[in-house]
Amino acid sequence: MQEADRDLAAWITKWQGKYPKLVDWVESNIVEALTFYRLPRAHHKHLKSTNMLERLNEEIERRTHVVRIFPNTESCLRPIRALCVETHETWLEVARYLNVTLLAEQKKELLRPGRLSGRAPHRA
Repeated sequence: MQEADRDLAAWITKWQGKYPKLVDWVESNIVEALTFYRLPRAHHKHLKSTNMLERLNEEIERRTHVVRIFPNTESCLRPIRALCVETHETWLEVARYLNVTLLAEQKKELLRPGRLSGRAPHRA
């Protein structure tokens, strides 16, 4: 997290003069963006890619293209919802894309007495 704090401070210094509104927005929203760094390192490689979502979107497109014309919005959403539920169950049961045990262990570690959790990055 210290590396991210240093990078943020350098970025703010570089762009504050030219893009003050953007820098203000980044400063107020950076905690959400840095959530990635609070997750177990083993999850990072999976979260850097959108391959799974792209594959899901391709499958939605393929299935809706077969029908071509839907009489209303609800008739279009029905097969999409079914596909999303099916995909979600597959991700949970079969693939174990993200190891939730790592998240549980990390949470226990952060909740131990004497540990700070969820700290916001400091501003330089």
